Amino acid sequence: MLRNGTQVNFATVAIVLSACSSLGSYQHGKQMHTCAFKVGLINDIVVTSALIDAYAKCGKPNDAFKLYSELRAYDTILLNSMITLYCNYGRIEDAKQIFNTMPHKSLISWNSMIVGLSQNGCPIEALDLFCQMNKLDLRMDAFSFASMISACACISFVELGEQVFARATITGLESDEVLCTSLVDFYCKCGFIENGRKLFDTMVKSDVAPWNSMLMGYATNGYGSKALELFNEMRHSGVKLDYITFTGVLSGCDHCGFLEEGWKWFNVMIHEYHIDPGIQHYSCMVDLFVRAGYLGEALNLIEHMPFEADGSMWSMLLRGCVAHRDKDLGEKVAKQIIEMDPENSAAYVQLSGLLATAGDWERSAFVRKTMRSNAVQKNPGYSWSEC
Repeated sequence: MLRNGTQVNFATVAIVLSACSSLGSYQHGKQMHTCAFKVGLINDIVVTSALIDAYAKCGKPNDAFKLYSELRAYDTILLNSMITLYCNYGRIEDAKQIFNTMPHKSLISWNSMIVGLSQNGCPIEALDLFCQMNKLDLRMDAFSFASMISACACISFVELGEQVFARATITGLESDEVLCTSLVDFYCKCGFIENGRKLFDTMVKSDVAPWNSMLMGYATNGYGSKALELFNEMRHSGVKLDYITFTGVLSGCDHCGFLEEGWKWFNVMIHEYHIDPGIQHYSCMVDLFVRAGYLGEALNLIEHMPFEADGSMWSMLLRGCVAHRDKDLGEKVAKQIIEMDPENSAAYVQLSGLLATAGDWERSAFVRKTMRSNAVQKNPGYSWSEC
């Protein structure tokens, strides 16, 4: 088009940016940004919305945030996208500012803000927002009710969660798959596994989401065998397994100490389903190896991951060294943790305890002395008591 001298308009730029989003091609998206600027389309709302979407889907949120800060005009669709993007990256105050100053809020605006608040540790604010919707007599859809039920799950507010579902039932949404999936997740997070399973068995399951909710429910509540049984049902049902599915399976194995099963499915995920393991999958396997006493295997897995291990993963290994009295590896791991987080008092305390257990009192005392000289404060312990 450019070589032929054909005029580029907003639709052309938006279509190409949509292709960049689909392919995750950041560089081409950046080039289209430059092109839009050169042809005078940078202030077109359709173009800027497409640019923000492209940057977000290419994993470049800071570029999207910068572009938004430079805009002169917005519409509700663009503002909704920014609410979601800010929430996804933990910038909840920025999302709230957009929501609170929007001249026209759509149902998507309300739903996006409720979801964002729930996901960012603000379930009470999400509940307040839902109450505002109710007072304003705004039309609610399945996503509104599902978001609200998820917020109730965050604080284990069983009574309110069931009231919200009852309200959804009155509006004729009791069979909606999204809503039922959120209710399964709600029951599982509140510890009512049987209630979740009863609902799961009766609901329509057109995709992997309800299966994953039930699977994660079993796994996080310590029902490893049930999780594996459900996983086998999934495999024979024809549903497409995904990243979250294997997180659930490995979590179930981890909670129950099923090392062989966990290692088997970790490898099946990679070689048969071609899913690249994430930090959650590696964490489960490291914990499984550590609990079984295979500290060398745990270290090998950490050292050969395609990304840097975080402090929690190294802490798992250190706890294993303490439990299995591996002084040499424990020293190495503790030093690694202290390098990453010099204020980590637990690493000093555990290393000192490990050396003391091994009878090395002099070095144990030296670790304590180093901790004091570096002004590292031990975190105090707390206990609950009823008066």
